[in-house]
Amino acid sequence: MAGGFLLEIRRGTQSALLVIRYERDLPASPVDVCLSTDRLEIRSGESCEAAALPPEVRLAPSSCRGLRCLPGDGFHLRLRLRRPLPSSDLVFNLRETLKPQKNCVFYCQSCGDIIVKGRKFQRVLPLPSEDWSALVEEWCCHPNPFARSTLHPQHDDCFLGDTFFLLSSENESHGPKSSMCCPETGHHVSQSGSNLKPKENTRVICKRCKTMLGEKVSSDTIKYYVTEVLIRPSEGSFSPTSRSQFVQSMVAQCLVELSSAKSTFRFTIKGDNEKVYILIWLLNADTLLVESLGSSSSHGVFTLFGDTFMPNSGSVGTWNAVKVLYQPCIKSRNKDLADAWENDIGVHSLKFPSETCLELLLILGLSTTSLPPSLRCMNAFQFE
Repeated sequence: MAGGFLLEIRRGTQSALLVIRYERDLPASPVDVCLSTDRLEIRSGESCEAAALPPEVRLAPSSCRGLRCLPGDGFHLRLRLRRPLPSSDLVFNLRETLKPQKNCVFYCQSCGDIIVKGRKFQRVLPLPSEDWSALVEEWCCHPNPFARSTLHPQHDDCFLGDTFFLLSSENESHGPKSSMCCPETGHHVSQSGSNLKPKENTRVICKRCKTMLGEKVSSDTIKYYVTEVLIRPSEGSFSPTSRSQFVQSMVAQCLVELSSAKSTFRFTIKGDNEKVYILIWLLNADTLLVESLGSSSSHGVFTLFGDTFMPNSGSVGTWNAVKVLYQPCIKSRNKDLADAWENDIGVHSLKFPSETCLELLLILGLSTTSLPPSLRCMNAFQFE
């Protein structure tokens, strides 16, 4: 009996991999697969299962090739699309949310508590790249003139980093609880946020749910991580979002933005304790997944680096996704590989709260187990 199908589509090449899944062993009776432009039908003996494809997906049945049967997976075949798909909307939208001259409210994503109320920024500026100070030394024939400069935002400023934003905490009456004592000032802040080493007494936590939201990098500057804070216009309201969907969406947007801007495709995911938790290799960001869950065990599937699951009809759903390879690095796993990546200038480091790194690793693992076994690994890396 079929356990549904998985259709993995590449927008760039207009090609697709179709996997017709089976719960256990392949059926003893012959299987008849009828594939039309907008519909898939599977017959085996007296049983028949059919599913309509989403309106935007139209296949070219005559292009089918490479049919093979894999024990534990089902049937695999490749085909092409009849017409191009619309472009993916999986893009980095933080800069669109934080527009100058517009009032916005910052919520704790986990519980909805207001962190910053009715803030209007005069300037929303990106921070320079992580190694900008070292590059300045190469450009200048005299000592670095910015060596003692600071990049701390003023009250009406918001500075954007790769995985965080910096706000001034001056005159902020709705700010979160901070356990910081003996704050240090005057430190240079680059893309990495601050040269202050993370300490327990610099953690900024939510008053209500005690989630870590960021760090205090100086006496008047707070760094909030994009995975912990939800930003909405002042005229709007807080609407709960699945934690796993929010984390995977924000991390995906960071990967897509950085790979596009810096031609970087390998990333280390670090915690605020400076430990490496995950190695990620970005394969592509133009994937559209279509899945009929059927009666398989993959109900409640977690699809990392994809947007919200969008059911179309019955048990068929589609979502945009970013496809990656990853390796966990907790408990000294893959230490040599992690050390090599740390010393490689082609690898970019992304920093999140340690608890979020563990959440991300769990989501990755759940996503991997939802895939057919033959699609879970490649060259010792795990697929997501």
